[in-house]
Amino acid sequence: MAKTVHWGIMGTGHIARKFAEGLVYVKNARLAAVGSRLQTTADEFGALFNVPKRFGSYEQLANDPAIQAVYIATPNHLHMENALLCIKAGKAVLCEKPFALNVLQAGKIIKAARENKCFVMEAMWTRFLPLFNTIKDMLKKGVIGDPEMLTANFGFKAIYNPTGRLFNPEYGGGALLDIGVYPISLSSMIFGSPSMIRALAHIGKTNVDEKIAITLGHANNRLALLHAAIRVQTDQEADILGSTGRIKIHAPWWHPTKMSVLIPGSKEQIIDLPYTGNGYNYEIAEVNKCFLAKKLESDIMPLDETLSIIDTMDKIRDQIGLKYPGE
Repeated sequence: MAKTVHWGIMGTGHIARKFAEGLVYVKNARLAAVGSRLQTTADEFGALFNVPKRFGSYEQLANDPAIQAVYIATPNHLHMENALLCIKAGKAVLCEKPFALNVLQAGKIIKAARENKCFVMEAMWTRFLPLFNTIKDMLKKGVIGDPEMLTANFGFKAIYNPTGRLFNPEYGGGALLDIGVYPISLSSMIFGSPSMIRALAHIGKTNVDEKIAITLGHANNRLALLHAAIRVQTDQEADILGSTGRIKIHAPWWHPTKMSVLIPGSKEQIIDLPYTGNGYNYEIAEVNKCFLAKKLESDIMPLDETLSIIDTMDKIRDQIGLKYPGE
């Protein structure tokens, strides 16, 4: 097994470009190919990032025997189709969040990955940043006692475009799947799967959720209060409230470099942990590590947890009456 993993990127949008920029910081990763629905966009992306192979179809990328791992950066509604294509071709897959539109699609991806013995992981890049490793370690050690509550939000004011990715139900648009998945994933990391879900949302003119508020109930009376928006700017902060103190993750909490630990009676402790690169490099390094070790899942972002998160979002969408075409 070669020590360098040869990557392909499926898709050429903003996230694909961020991924290509991050991959440069991973010593044993090489961007070897890009695939797009159009040859022109593949060529433009390839020229921008000096990618040697530029394919005008997703199938060509998936079937290139020289490519070992594929990052799926296509619109939400294509994730399952693209992931299954890559798994069938025997590639390791890093699939951008949301992992799939719904739990049925996510289950199909996971089933195919396990049957074909292919590595697959959700690209929840936040989980792999240095500050989050410190947070998990602090929670494990009981630095703030037992975690009791979480408050977290992610909102920004997007330029309204009814046919664009964020506002188009055909693409799986809306606040929940695009950015609400971040606070839900944070809650999952801390508390696990919820036993109670309550949600309210504003559904906009294009029939996607533009603002959403979520309460998740967990065992031992633990609560998560979350909200997300694509039409309102929020402070993008998160607070983990424990029985003896709290951890405040400074904005933007979903790719943080700083947090405060506040214990009553003690001086506030500020922890500053900047990351190298643009942050995407940490999830790439995790995939490489697992792939070269012939692991089929990441211990940091396991597939059963990804499935649980998608299931939670399905139940939220049931409550707010949001369905996508074809569901």
